[in-house]
Formats: sequence, C-alpha cells, structure tokens
Amino acid sequence: MAADLTEKVGRYQKLLRAALDDVKKTTPEGTHMNRVADDYLNMARCYYDDGSNFIKENDPVNALVCFSYGHAWLDAGVRLGVFAVTNRELFAA
Repeated sequence: MAADLTEKVGRYQKLLRAALDDVKKTTPEGTHMNRVADDYLNMARCYYDDGSNFIKENDPVNALVCFSYGHAWLDAGVRLGVFAVTNRELFAA
C-alpha cells in the first residue's frame, strides 16, 4: 500500500518542529564549532520554513523534501556533537 503523502508531510513537519525545539548547542561561543552549530541550525530552520511555504503552495512533494533535509542537518549536528538532545527518539544519531 502506498504511503499517504499528506499524512507523511504532516508527520515529517511535526518531527522537524519537535527536533528543532529539542536541540541545544553544546559548543563554546566564538569557536569554529559554534559557527558550525549555528549554520546547521540555520539550515534546519530555513528548510522548515521552506517546507511550510510549500504546504501553503499545495506542493507536498517539495515540502516533504524540505522537512527531510532539515532534519538531516540536525541529525548531522547531533552525530558531530554540536547539539545535545533530550529526546533521542527524534534523531537517527
């Protein structure tokens, strides 16, 4: 049975929102790794915003792509150690 695209987009949007709310930077201010953490967070937030705009434009495929990419930035940051998380179930790392 094929996945329900609307349900999946909504689920991934909620997952990325929860992950954005959960991550906390672990890096000292002024360091290279702090800039990396800021960049990763910015990318994830931008993909969240873009995905939300694609939903408004009735483009669920691109919305799903954005939410997936945004979450990947956070997963990478967790794996790299620039983010601490409280809910490990939200992350692949």
